[in-house]
Amino acid sequence: MATARWKDLCIDASRPEPMARFWTDALDLEASAKDDGNWVLDGVRSERTVWINGVPEPKTVKNRVHLDLVRRSTGPLVALGGHELREVMGGGETWVVVDDPDGAELCVFDSAQGEPSALVVDSVDAVAQASWWADVLHAEIVPAPDGAPRWLAGVSGLPFEVWKFVPVPEPKTVKNRMHWDVVCPDVAELVVRGATVLRVPDDEINWHVLGDPEGNEFCAFAPEKE
Repeated sequence: MATARWKDLCIDASRPEPMARFWTDALDLEASAKDDGNWVLDGVRSERTVWINGVPEPKTVKNRVHLDLVRRSTGPLVALGGHELREVMGGGETWVVVDDPDGAELCVFDSAQGEPSALVVDSVDAVAQASWWADVLHAEIVPAPDGAPRWLAGVSGLPFEVWKFVPVPEPKTVKNRMHWDVVCPDVAELVVRGATVLRVPDDEINWHVLGDPEGNEFCAFAPEKE
């Protein structure tokens, strides 16, 4: 049984409005501005919601969390304010690294390659991270192209085909500018499983901010009362 389930995605942005415009079209969502200057992007399902949250600090390091998108061309993303950074070849595939208006990286795969859309998390121990989140979300672990069991499939509500954990040598050093929210009826169970409580509900927020075993921030919301 799952301890938590996917809720939505959140992106920090130095300039929320250009970011909202970019990701609205990139993910085929509908944007609306909030009174506090943040934006919410809505889809046909609540799990597709993306929050664009204004922050004062600029991006300083490569994002450890990003999206893999499948497109015929990077042209529309560039027209929205993105920039092609480089082409990458590996494992028999080719993709283009693009940044959004805030400088955050995303990877674009040609739709002819058959690569899945994905949420991607850089991880020092990608296999262990995949195992931890598979257990929390009651998801299926599937092999990556290199054969390692570090991709997740069947994540209930995830608006991408898979969730990839990618091995990198460097540990996390700063707060992620992209994180995800989950719905969880028992935060204590997440802590027992290895999550760290970073912030508890207070006068400003009604959710828990947690870190997974490698410190990736995520927010845990109580189920809505019927």
